[in-house]
Amino acid sequence: MAVSRRLFVTAAVAVVTAGGTSMALAPAASASPVPPDEPWYRIPVGPGDSPDELVRKASRVRPTERQIAWQALERTAFLHFGVNTFTGLEWGTGDEDPDVFQPVGLDTDQWARALRDGGFKLAILTVKHHDGFVLYPSRYTTHSVASSSWRGGRGDVLRSFADSMRRHGLKVGVYISPADENQYLHGVYANGSARSERTIPTPVPGDDRPDGPSFTLPATDYGAHMLDQLYEVLTEYGQVDEVWFDGAQGRIPPDKVETYDWDSWYTLVRALAPDATVAVSGPDVRWVGNEGGLARENEWSVVPVQEKANGRMDFALSYDAPDMGGRDALVAARPVADFLQWWPAEADVSIRDGWFYHADQQPKSVQQLTDIYFGSVGRNAVLLLNVPPDDRGLLPAADVTRLREFRERIDRELPEDLAAGARTTRSPGTITVDLGRPREVDRVRLAEDTRHGQQVESFVIEARIGGAWAPVAEAGTIGASRILLLPSPVRARHWRTRVTTSRHSPHLSRFALYRSRT
Repeated sequence: MAVSRRLFVTAAVAVVTAGGTSMALAPAASASPVPPDEPWYRIPVGPGDSPDELVRKASRVRPTERQIAWQALERTAFLHFGVNTFTGLEWGTGDEDPDVFQPVGLDTDQWARALRDGGFKLAILTVKHHDGFVLYPSRYTTHSVASSSWRGGRGDVLRSFADSMRRHGLKVGVYISPADENQYLHGVYANGSARSERTIPTPVPGDDRPDGPSFTLPATDYGAHMLDQLYEVLTEYGQVDEVWFDGAQGRIPPDKVETYDWDSWYTLVRALAPDATVAVSGPDVRWVGNEGGLARENEWSVVPVQEKANGRMDFALSYDAPDMGGRDALVAARPVADFLQWWPAEADVSIRDGWFYHADQQPKSVQQLTDIYFGSVGRNAVLLLNVPPDDRGLLPAADVTRLREFRERIDRELPEDLAAGARTTRSPGTITVDLGRPREVDRVRLAEDTRHGQQVESFVIEARIGGAWAPVAEAGTIGASRILLLPSPVRARHWRTRVTTSRHSPHLSRFALYRSRT
């Protein structure tokens, strides 16, 4: 039997005890979700900071290792699946008959193959959407697959999903909606209960789980319910690489409110899945601000943030502000910002018009998906593409085909890097490449080494034509990924990128040149 461990969150420190030893984790008075070994992940700011001081502080912010690994994924997938798949709704009511859930042809290996062949590296399953229906047999609700006659009440979509993704080389993500219409109907969600210390997991009759870690965390009645479900998911289904929350509130009367226990949820995730990225109502990743999959022309990973109730990270500026982290944005946010934080953008969009499957909808064209790719991955964001399974439990054939066509198109847009192996010279803020002979180029890809922060504010691409350097493209930010599409091919042997404005010494890690085959 495993040694029991208990995590106590008090007004002084958070402490784990295991086998008679103890270790301080983090000050708990502020309920900060940032571990103590990540001091440059965010830097405090105040209304007295000058514009120059704000820029200096922004230049010192650094990503965590989990954020660096997350951004390297580039293409991630969402799988919206649940009772809405069978009712035709986008936002369920919570009182659905669980028996409506009948994916008799469920094949999560088919999902995994299609996503892998589409170039995706991680997939997120809607383990629970706003209706509260859970895709695994939870101990804490009857609104789940266990109450359906599908597979005799022994079905477990989450287990099948997690096993399939890992089997085909994809990382596993879970979405557990903070909103819960079913728990509202049961008097748990938004019932006005006060936060108090709760023991997680909550004991249940006949619990056959082996002895494992237990936690004492502040939570409301519903907050504890969420903690119990997070505990199940993070301890019984193997490694989870991303935990995805949105900020949705249930469809409740205006006099009702559920203030989410973000600090406790973050603490539990960090304890049980320390390498998991927490997005997008989380400290690691932010929402780009639209559901069209498009990042800003100049997308900053260092942005001003506010810390709201119970430790939730929130935008200091409007979520859809056209400038989220430039010099003007830093000044505009100064009266309300608490921190400058490494908070990179995730650009979400669905392959169809809806997030759940609807038979009368068709997938986006290859050209639309390609434009989205360049508008997200090409602008320092990670693409999160939703591909909803149908009521058989399969990805529709049209979507599977489109995913493969999408990958093939990107492979043609960005074939072999012409600069790979070429003679390269570097000086501060400049990379010069000699291709050995004149070559046509119409795509340019750059990246900063974000271990040194995001510093570049503007740069120019130049080709040596007729014995002189001539500008062929210019842009603002770079970050982890910037892709420029030249309006027409340019033929030259010598190419260079030159940083023209930066916050601190720039560290360029990539300067790739391509001739598309489209």
